[in-house]
Amino acid sequence: MIKQYKLRFYNFKLVILLTAISLFGVQLVASASPDLRNKQLLGVVMGLVLLVILSLMDYSWILNFQWIMYGFNLLMLIGVRLFGSEAGGASRWLDIGGFRFQPTELSKVIIILFFAKFFMDHEDDINTFRVLAESVLLLAVPLALIYAQPDMKNTITVTIIFCILLYIAGLSYKIIGGAILIAVPLLIIFLSIVVQPDQTLIKDYQRTRIMSFLYPENEEYQEDIEQQNNSKTAIASGELVGKKLTGDQVSSVNAGNFVAENQTDFIFAVAGEEYGFIGCTTLVVLLLLISVECIRMSLRAKDLAGKIICCGIGSVVAIQSFLNICVATGLAPNTGTPLPFVSYGLTSLVSLFIGMGLVMNVGLQSSTYNKELKRKEIDKKEEYL
Repeated sequence: MIKQYKLRFYNFKLVILLTAISLFGVQLVASASPDLRNKQLLGVVMGLVLLVILSLMDYSWILNFQWIMYGFNLLMLIGVRLFGSEAGGASRWLDIGGFRFQPTELSKVIIILFFAKFFMDHEDDINTFRVLAESVLLLAVPLALIYAQPDMKNTITVTIIFCILLYIAGLSYKIIGGAILIAVPLLIIFLSIVVQPDQTLIKDYQRTRIMSFLYPENEEYQEDIEQQNNSKTAIASGELVGKKLTGDQVSSVNAGNFVAENQTDFIFAVAGEEYGFIGCTTLVVLLLLISVECIRMSLRAKDLAGKIICCGIGSVVAIQSFLNICVATGLAPNTGTPLPFVSYGLTSLVSLFIGMGLVMNVGLQSSTYNKELKRKEIDKKEEYL
């Protein structure tokens, strides 16, 4: 379960990147809502501890419990369906002993681990209809439970991550091309249906978000895009270095509470106003470096499962970062996606650290490390002989 690893193989660069962006996140959360600072800091400390522990645990051993993890994931999501706490018209949280927990965030990590093992076990026949059908059916169950909360953004996010995992597992380009030819017309049909006033495919608030993005000039949707307009104003007002250094709080969009949920969904607006272009660029660069580091670790993985874990967790960071920043800058409909390691939310924060801990372990068991172990074993046998 826990192996002895060489310190020189430990990816301290990734630890430094994660610590830096998390502490930056604590500062931004404190600016948005001072009473949440200690909770966010506690989440960072808890996450770093779990990262270190999991980085020393053999991920191959953990993957042996894939079906237990899958079952636990379903139990969590069913628990949300039966006993979930409602907020904003959606039941996405479980209250356990005074602690509010969002299972969908941990579910993403579990799904990546499950399919990492599943695709490795079927590496030679990944392009067969049987394996593809099984994988889609296994995904459909938790995906349906996530969608039923309702949580369309995470439904779409998990679907995209699954497609990336399939690609990493070696899915044929012919199948990918065929899927795209089918998906594009379906997306056009879907959009043509949801823009109709009497549609029943999605919830009314979901349709309103799409419509306000497609027709921002329409007076009917001005109230719905007010949040994003205020967010863009906040980012623009920060200019180069932001208002934190200049002390200009009189015209502060953040201090004036003109942007709701600025500690979570619109934390990037806080970064733009408080630290300006430099702060926003720093966030983007840190998130990019973390995603790239995950990909780099995947190239050194000892097996397909390790490669899928690294690319899967890296994809979660990249996709959620892209969505959050696009929403804050008005380039995408409001989705309510948190910014990884930055937005307030202990479940999301700790879940991402858990994923990163497993990525670290993949790096510790890189092909270079395994070759060195095998060489030492051979040398010992030769000495014995």
